[in-house]
Amino acid sequence: MAEALAFSVPPHLDRLAREVLERACAKELTLAAAESCTGGLLASLLTDIPGCSHAFERGFVVYTEAAKRDLLGVPQHVLDTVGAVSEACARAMAQGALERSPADVAAAITGFAEAGPGPRDEAGLVHFAAVRRGFGLTHRLVRFGDVGRAAVRQGALQVALEMMRDALAR
Repeated sequence: MAEALAFSVPPHLDRLAREVLERACAKELTLAAAESCTGGLLASLLTDIPGCSHAFERGFVVYTEAAKRDLLGVPQHVLDTVGAVSEACARAMAQGALERSPADVAAAITGFAEAGPGPRDEAGLVHFAAVRRGFGLTHRLVRFGDVGRAAVRQGALQVALEMMRDALAR
């Protein structure tokens, strides 16, 4: 039986998103999201909060390898050698979001919300990257485990928001 994928935003994620937006507004910085396994949930969350949602500049939903390559400039050799769920891909996605937008801060999320067909497609394995224009890029790898798509996606939102908050603090 398929898992229900309805998503309601828990209060802690709403507070964290509000904090990120308020920090961006206070510094007059804008945000971008490059999302794969979260399918646009980060962009949706950042635009659902009234008052500072104008700090969100744009989002890229890049679920396929072709989308990652075409929309964000992820190099084909990265996709061929280490794959779409990798540190190198997450870093390229975040950098590509900055290069293809006027945003000041970008976060990227790529991972497996559930086990994939390959032996290395570990359920709950997610790579994150965040970058602020003029500052360094950071990466995180989180293994949420086989906890279901909704739980992985919710956890991924929290990590991405924390990384955006940290990038804004620089």
